[in-house]
Amino acid sequence: MNTLKTACDKLAAAPACWVEVLRSQGSVPREAGTWMLVLADELVGTIGGGHLEFEAMAQARALLAQGGTALEQRYALGPSLGQCCGGVVWLRFEPLARGELAGLQALAARAGQRLAPALQVALFGAGHVGHALVRLLSTLPCKLHWIDSRDAVFETQWVEESGAAVVCEHSAPVEGAVADLAAHSQVLIMSFSHAEDLEVVAACLQRQRARADLDFIGLIGSATKWAVFRKRLAQRGFSEQEMDQVTCPIGLAGITGKEPEVIAVAVAAQLLQRRG
Repeated sequence: MNTLKTACDKLAAAPACWVEVLRSQGSVPREAGTWMLVLADELVGTIGGGHLEFEAMAQARALLAQGGTALEQRYALGPSLGQCCGGVVWLRFEPLARGELAGLQALAARAGQRLAPALQVALFGAGHVGHALVRLLSTLPCKLHWIDSRDAVFETQWVEESGAAVVCEHSAPVEGAVADLAAHSQVLIMSFSHAEDLEVVAACLQRQRARADLDFIGLIGSATKWAVFRKRLAQRGFSEQEMDQVTCPIGLAGITGKEPEVIAVAVAAQLLQRRG
């Protein structure tokens, strides 16, 4: 579920207090831009940190109960809260009236500018693994472009209801979508057909030859599949250096299992590890 959409739904029904990590020093639980929305008896999001979050929730609810105004507060995690992190966090508290959705969205947009840029992922394939990946990546800071040559295979109702940052595209031929991918996309290729996979890989390598602006090209499959693909790509004139830009198999090493959900976790972990 999209956290901002959930926050908007909650604020439409009751007043709340926005709590945001403005800045930090030393070892702390979460980075600047992290936020949560505190209601009288509910919480959306998290700023992490156990006792820090407990104290922040209490402060936010006190502001709501007393009708207080926005304030900033410094928390020394070691001396004042007894946390081993030992860093310092500055939080901003901003009460929001019921239905003040524009204010909430503006705060979220400002906070988003402080966070690390979202992953830009282009996912080719709406099979079992593709569906599992979309659901997982939608919970992470990720902008997802989901592409398949078959129509009516996307979870469009779920995408609309969740508010996930997913754009679905029916493209036939599927490799035709490669030219319009956002720069610095992380491309994941897992269509229902090896023939389609090969065409998407070839289109990605052609784009790399022309623009060199795709940050990652990952292909699902075995080492044997990739060996066959390399021969076919070489026959099309791609060099060894160009083909070395493709990662196959994909997924973080050490995560075993062939269930779609397990593969999705391994692939998502690999993307996050690459982001650093």
